Amino acid sequence: MKRALVTGASARLGRAMALSLGRAGWDVALHFSSSGIAAEGVVGDLDALGRKSVALRADLADETQTQTLVARAAQDLGGPLTLLINNAAAFEHDTIQTATRASWDTHINVNLRAPFVLCQNFAEQAPKAVIDAGEEPLAQASIINIVDQRVRKLTPHFMTYTLAKSALWTLTQTAAQGLAPDVRVNAIGPGPTLIGARESDSHFARQRAGTVLGRGSDVEDVTGAMHYLIGAKSVTGQLICTDGGQHLGWKTPDIEARK
Repeated sequence: MKRALVTGASARLGRAMALSLGRAGWDVALHFSSSGIAAEGVVGDLDALGRKSVALRADLADETQTQTLVARAAQDLGGPLTLLINNAAAFEHDTIQTATRASWDTHINVNLRAPFVLCQNFAEQAPKAVIDAGEEPLAQASIINIVDQRVRKLTPHFMTYTLAKSALWTLTQTAAQGLAPDVRVNAIGPGPTLIGARESDSHFARQRAGTVLGRGSDVEDVTGAMHYLIGAKSVTGQLICTDGGQHLGWKTPDIEARK
């Protein structure tokens, strides 16, 4: 019953998580929005691993399409899903001064409303907890929300994105309460892991070097956190920041002035 749906799975962290799941024996439904060729490439990679996989297109800003995604994934993989990874995200810069209704709607709909709907639909079809040898309930299903270390280190940049991701972190905790003991719900907060499309090499290097550990995170840090959360039977409502300690940065001007 190792069947997973990964949103935003055609590239970057979504692709890495999907392939890592395949190597661990999971069948995977790969959601994509526009990168169909790339998604089919990941399907081919999973097929080569001997896993069942399917690429499913959906615009997560369109609730009609979002509402059918879990059912489509379960049907194509041959049974109920036991893992949902809400990875897909809109990520555009705005501030309190420049944010528009359009930027608000994009970030809230894709980064919060869609994961909320997918959590609802996933939980409805997920298997119930079983009673283990210790006569305690053991969840058979898990949700992992990909948030951002920004929720632990707030700034005025990427305003509506940060609001949506902060609410997704709240959803992680409240869904963990509401879906227990049948479904565990956790989150991963990546820091500087993969360079962005509009980011310079020098800016990315400075981000990584500026963390508490003096290094960013690697893809393997994210997939390692994913596998830990999948297997950690007593863990729910938690956030693991794979960010080199970026959210713990403390060398602010007021502190530095005391030297």
